[in-house]
Amino acid sequence: MNDELPELRASDADRDRVAEVLRDALAEGRLGMEEFDERLEAAYAARTYGELVPLTADLPAAAGRAEPVLPVAGRGDGTSWPERIVGSEGSSSAGIAIMSGFQRTGRWTIGRRFTAFAFWGGGEIDLREARFADREVVVNCVAIMGGVHIVVPPGVEVEVRGIGIMGGFDHSLSGEPGEPGAPRVIVTGLAFWGGVGVERKVTRAEKQRLKAERRERRAVEKDEKRRRKELD
Repeated sequence: MNDELPELRASDADRDRVAEVLRDALAEGRLGMEEFDERLEAAYAARTYGELVPLTADLPAAAGRAEPVLPVAGRGDGTSWPERIVGSEGSSSAGIAIMSGFQRTGRWTIGRRFTAFAFWGGGEIDLREARFADREVVVNCVAIMGGVHIVVPPGVEVEVRGIGIMGGFDHSLSGEPGEPGAPRVIVTGLAFWGGVGVERKVTRAEKQRLKAERRERRAVEKDEKRRRKELD
């Protein structure tokens, strides 16, 4: 399943799925209370898939599921990375802001090479819900007394090669590994008396979903503590 991705970071949803399988195993008598507590604690402390998989490896899948844990990685907007790399021409390949601004946000397809030019203006390139024309795309930014802001979703690999002259190019995301199968974004260009920033953010919908999952997990943990007190 995900044995080939042992170091991939696990999400709260992944930990909750493992906890669900463990609770089923406890109810069916497959785990004793002591072992259940140990595995549940390990599940919520786990950081990677490699730490989660052994916790359910000796347990049957929950009813209605072929495997007990871990979804396909790389889902940023409800689709997998292969679905987001379309292998065709992009719907947009340039953005120009001359004493004005431009935005590329929402569901759009970035071309293999995108050029952003900002002169006394600003541009926003939001890739959180975007499709990619190829596995690797190049964003060439020229910011002269202006700025370009690039937003990428978690999992996308970013390499920044641009330079700043009396300006700034944000290299903070360079070197961070991406998820297997995720696209790679190369940011190049020049910032002269201007700036190019690169930020990693989830979508608003994903943020709300994660908050809801955290609330649910806290409720489950509270219920587990109550049940253990009742059994004691």
